[in-house]
Amino acid sequence: MSIRKITEYPAEVLGKVGKPVTEFGEELQKLCDDMFETMYDDEGVGLAAPQIGLSLRLFVMDCEGIKLIAANPEIIETSGEQSGQEGCLSVGKVPAVVVRPDKAKLKAQDVNGEWFETEAEGYAARCFLHETDHCDGKLFIDHLPKMRREMVIKKFKKEKKLYG
Repeated sequence: MSIRKITEYPAEVLGKVGKPVTEFGEELQKLCDDMFETMYDDEGVGLAAPQIGLSLRLFVMDCEGIKLIAANPEIIETSGEQSGQEGCLSVGKVPAVVVRPDKAKLKAQDVNGEWFETEAEGYAARCFLHETDHCDGKLFIDHLPKMRREMVIKKFKKEKKLYG
């Protein structure tokens, strides 16, 4: 296992819809092991392939007792509403309040290509939505009003200059 470099905003790969995962098995498992290690090292709860520079529809998460690998994820159902702080490893963890559905049902393939469905609510549902967005070429800041989005980007760039 190895820690991968986090791809940061405004990298092009973060704004593209990822390619479907078509190869399953040992190679994919190694990639996902690296993704988990990278995510834990950066104290995240989810990490999508575009965040390590790979244009793939793939994410890993370990949030609220739900640990999974999701290849070719789709959100097939949502309900309710929640508002809460959200950050992103690709945007320097600069947080902002985002409104999202409170419950989400995810359909995806596991590391062996088997389809599964699972549901979550609250923070774990937010993670499903956030990571699936990455696979669709969206960042959490795309859900923010223009002024708030610009403030998050400005703060991220400022912190990058200070600590980068």
